Amino acid sequence: MPKPASKPASSSSAARKSVTEKSVADWLEELARPARIAALAPSAARFIYSLRLIALHDRARRDPVPELTARLGSMEVAAKSLALAQTIAIVWPEDIHVSRFCCDCLTHDEATLGALIEGCFARDQEDFHAHVTGLLRPERVTLLWEAVLDLVAAEMQST
Repeated sequence: MPKPASKPASSSSAARKSVTEKSVADWLEELARPARIAALAPSAARFIYSLRLIALHDRARRDPVPELTARLGSMEVAAKSLALAQTIAIVWPEDIHVSRFCCDCLTHDEATLGALIEGCFARDQEDFHAHVTGLLRPERVTLLWEAVLDLVAAEMQST
């Protein structure tokens, strides 16, 4: 017995399906492509380099402040960068993954932190919170926001 003819799929549902599949594919491709430090705002890139330098000095069991001060040009910015790195170590759900100092690619943690710093420099607390919603508890987000604000204030005063 022949099967009844099936109703043809509407062109709008087919188009919606291809757009959804394409956007998911694009999204997956974007996740697979590492972010670059050059894509960050200069202030965020400076902190990411500072974070990498702090991690390097931590492994060597050395004080990073003298070298941070020399590279950042300000003792206050160096101290606030170190304080922010310590706050991140407290509030982040796991150890932060950082790339080598010379690497142009960002880890996912570095990309998230860069976006947080850019949001804070733009004074956009909603954007800041959007990047860590579901990652950090609300009281930890507030602690991180305040530490980033301290760094932003130090950066603004040093320029």
